Amino acid sequence: MAFAADFEILFDRLGDELRGAPGPGFDLFAKVIASACMRIPVAGKAGKATRIENLIEAGAWTEAALAMVELELPAWKLRRIVYENGEWLCSLTRQPNLPVGFDECADAAHAVLPLAILQAFIEARRVSNDDDATRSLLPHIRPVDDSMICCDNFV
Repeated sequence: MAFAADFEILFDRLGDELRGAPGPGFDLFAKVIASACMRIPVAGKAGKATRIENLIEAGAWTEAALAMVELELPAWKLRRIVYENGEWLCSLTRQPNLPVGFDECADAAHAVLPLAILQAFIEARRVSNDDDATRSLLPHIRPVDDSMICCDNFV
């Protein structure tokens, strides 16, 4: 599907740009919002994204990145932020109560915390996009056990 492939290329370019960025800035946040966000531009017109705009204007980059995740990807939660070997590791998850080994997290690492959060955000958008593209329009049916019993009355 060309549409999904376009998003893959876009997310790859955003990820590369975030990895190479020395620090956060207004232009970088504006590019991520314009390229990877669907809810924030609409919420901005309705006045619901003013918190994010105020945080970006104030230079509160970490809080702005976390607010973007909260507004744009409400199903995703921050699982962990760890500083190790000079880099921040950020993990986002849809299942925060699962053990880490069983969870499918969106992970990213960067020397600057807000950029690690934005990279994890882009990875979560990529996973969400893949899930939307492969989601079937048919309802999911649970597998049946080995033993089935017919409960119909044929009398």
